[in-house]
Amino acid sequence: MTHNITHHKPHIWARALSWLANPKGLNNLDKLRNAVEGKHILLTGASFGIGEATAYRLANAGAILFLVARSSDKLQQVVAKIRAGGGQAYAYSADLSKPEQAKALIETMLAEHHYVDILINNAGKSIRRSIMMSENRFQDFERTMAINYLGPVQLVLALLPSMRARKQGHIINISTWGVRMPPGARWAAYQASKGAFDIWLRSVALEIKAQGIDTTSIYPAIVYTRMSAPTPWMHLLPGMTTDEAAHVIERAIVDKPIDIIPPFLRPGEVTSVLFPAPIRKGMQLVFKYSKDSEASIKSAQKGL
Repeated sequence: MTHNITHHKPHIWARALSWLANPKGLNNLDKLRNAVEGKHILLTGASFGIGEATAYRLANAGAILFLVARSSDKLQQVVAKIRAGGGQAYAYSADLSKPEQAKALIETMLAEHHYVDILINNAGKSIRRSIMMSENRFQDFERTMAINYLGPVQLVLALLPSMRARKQGHIINISTWGVRMPPGARWAAYQASKGAFDIWLRSVALEIKAQGIDTTSIYPAIVYTRMSAPTPWMHLLPGMTTDEAAHVIERAIVDKPIDIIPPFLRPGEVTSVLFPAPIRKGMQLVFKYSKDSEASIKSAQKGL
């Protein structure tokens, strides 16, 4: 079963340096099949980007997929393609920024399919906007906290009892490298919300490991998706395609590491601790000589 997904094209030199920026993936269908064949996998944000690419990969390996997204029509298209290729997938349209919908989603899913082996928390919302442009836009922070933090918390809370009863489960979170580094200008809404769930899950992981439930936090750098497309300069930097990101999730499923990070991240963390003042000054200069994206300005002007 093969599927074509439209990718945003990065600069050629950015691709040449991608080995430095990208966490290592697996790309081994046999190993993936051994890990997921017949398993119940819940994947959020499944209608586009990383989620769509991952859904096709997991379907090829024989997983039974519960695919979640707000965009019902596109989600049904993904499910139809998977089923046409002989895979098993079910569509669940839900707005995970509304915790009550997240809870109802799990209740429905467990009633219909009894259990979930693996949760892949992929859905998210990114906003890159200076604080001056957000002073009258409290909704920027409400929306990012809702989808990046509160929604995933409710999903995990609703799933934990059934995972604990079966003494097995795996929670995979698609985080961002930014939560492991000092805060960056214009990323207050996004970085705070992603950081909140990252810390929450790492705390919970200490309690649920003894109950047979594993967690993996993935910290990708740039992934060339429609979410990053409104910030064109990102595509000048080394990053991953959605297929490459799917291979990283594949590694998380097969190997179950605590975290998966790009090669530069640990040296970057050490540098930020040893030299906080120069790092902060550098970030201030980046802010001074950069600007909000045209897409961010236009959406703010329209009240979106």
